[in-house]
Amino acid sequence: MRFDELELEQEVLQGLDAMNFQETTPIQELTIPVILEGKDLIACAQTGTGKTAAYTLPILNRLVKEDEKTDSVKAVIMAPTRELAQQIDVQFEGFSYFLPVSTVVVYGGGDGALWDQQKRALRLGADVAIATPGRLIAHLQHSDVDLSQVKYFVLDEADRMLDMGFFDDIMQIVAKLPKDRQTILFSATMPPKIRQLAQNVLRDPVEINVAVSKPNEAIMQAAYICHEKQKMGIIEELFNKPTVHKTLIFASSKQKVKDLAFTLKRKKYNVAAMHSDLEQSEREEVMMNFKNNKIDILVATDIVSRGIDIDNIGLVINFDVPHDPEDYIHRIGRTARADAEGVAITFVSEAEQGKFYRIEQFIGEEVYKIPIPASLGTAPVYNPKAFDHGSPRGGRRPGNRSFGKKKRN
Repeated sequence: MRFDELELEQEVLQGLDAMNFQETTPIQELTIPVILEGKDLIACAQTGTGKTAAYTLPILNRLVKEDEKTDSVKAVIMAPTRELAQQIDVQFEGFSYFLPVSTVVVYGGGDGALWDQQKRALRLGADVAIATPGRLIAHLQHSDVDLSQVKYFVLDEADRMLDMGFFDDIMQIVAKLPKDRQTILFSATMPPKIRQLAQNVLRDPVEINVAVSKPNEAIMQAAYICHEKQKMGIIEELFNKPTVHKTLIFASSKQKVKDLAFTLKRKKYNVAAMHSDLEQSEREEVMMNFKNNKIDILVATDIVSRGIDIDNIGLVINFDVPHDPEDYIHRIGRTARADAEGVAITFVSEAEQGKFYRIEQFIGEEVYKIPIPASLGTAPVYNPKAFDHGSPRGGRRPGNRSFGKKKRN
């Protein structure tokens, strides 16, 4: 479906045209009409499907159509991390280029000047507040912020917020909102705790599910079964040939991220690290350099596994197997975005075989195992049941899959 087939105002369509947005994604086609009708919504969609635009566009449209011009916050969008909040703001700015709509991003870190800037924007009534839960609560407690005129409340990456322990914070914010509001919840997964949250904050919601907990079919997945000490050698083999695509490497801890980035820098790779020890200004600079192709390789913790929309990431490497199968989906979802294709490779040591097997069960398919280069020695046998000390999570029995492009229906 084309965006101009939806009931969007001309000014919104102008913004879409300026950003070269023409065709809707499935989640956008299904959710935008529901939000335009003013109904509460709970939507489940994998990363990289365009869900940010799925709620920003209809909210912008409704704000434009309202005659009431008050100096008050009209929409609150909650995000689990400052990086996602900033990304949402970038989309709002693009889509609202021809619209008199103001936004403020509210997140922690920074200095007193940032706090004062956020406080001033909230009290003067920015139309849209895009916030992390903890920082917004701090402003509610200390900045005399009024949310009594909020008409639209969005929870983005709701499952991630609950994983981070924000349930009580969310409910505290909800208590400050009018009962007569439209609430929209987006989540990449739909565990019972999301159902509980939905029952508490939504009213008779429409439910939409698109490709729940499944990797994007445009992602070519593979794995190396290896010894831990062979992982760096595999990376060097992979990077022997130059590539025009960006590479994102995930590691399990910030210390491992630091060590791996340091090692790659010593080997003269154009690399940077992203982890929670960096100051906010440093994190923003790293992400901007990666986005603008000043950095070829970004080594990161799961801090960037959700909500970061950067084009042309051709390869995602899981240096360590993620602890949760759902985190695997979010990690590899950083590639093959916006109709592009990408490759995701996971390094699986002997101790990680059980975790990787649970991932295969969860996604319902067997991931192709690439033989390690002969120069690196022999690899361990893939015998995950010998290392699987936990119970499998969901999914079907893995099927066979060759390492090639998956056919689309």
